[in-house]
Amino acid sequence: MTQTYLIAERLVEITSLFPAVHEHCREYRAEGEPELIVRTTPEDIEREREISLREDAIENRPGRDYPDSYLETLAVYRHIAERMPAWDTLLIHGSALALDGAAYLFAAPSGTGKSTHARLWREYLGDRVTMVNDDKPLVRIRGGGAVIFGTPWNGKHRLGENIAVPLRAVCFIERAQENRIRPVTAAAAYPELLRQVYRPADAAMMAGTLRLLDALCAAASFWRLECNMDIEAARIACEAMKGQANETQE
Repeated sequence: MTQTYLIAERLVEITSLFPAVHEHCREYRAEGEPELIVRTTPEDIEREREISLREDAIENRPGRDYPDSYLETLAVYRHIAERMPAWDTLLIHGSALALDGAAYLFAAPSGTGKSTHARLWREYLGDRVTMVNDDKPLVRIRGGGAVIFGTPWNGKHRLGENIAVPLRAVCFIERAQENRIRPVTAAAAYPELLRQVYRPADAAMMAGTLRLLDALCAAASFWRLECNMDIEAARIACEAMKGQANETQE
């Protein structure tokens, strides 16, 4: 089955072994001459199975037996992410939301609470908040700024929209007993961004990724939030990042 999709303003033609990929991406369907062609193989699926088992072992989780159709959706996105640096675009693992025309990206290792904190913003701010993507958004660097895009790969709860929003700030989340937020320098943010960004296997694409990370560090502000996952954490984070409070940086 073959279908074309518009993902981060790029037309991507996907030919898959299973229809699940196209159901997954249905809200991004488009027409036109593709700029990127993705065709998955059984070898792609097996590779994703090996990666998933390896990640389960690292996280000390029981190995999960994912169906081939699901693994193919991961393989498709890997193909896309591998090529996106050619268009000044990165995949960053995180939870992104939009508030009053600007986007805020929460990044942290799996299980830290990115999605929970994004949910607290929705509870605190209600309809003013729109989820952009709850897992794997794409970020494009352009015109000295950054824009974050929704994608079909938006987490297990499928929270996200097919939208593009200027990225204002990136917040690194840590668990703590008390809530505290402070700005961090681009130099301090860089290694944490590198841990959360997709790193292509292709050397040229990886070099492009590092260049784009440098540009991202100049395009957004960066914050560290220590929080206990109470709704008060959303309040102090929102007030600081939206107001760009001038505190001492790390």
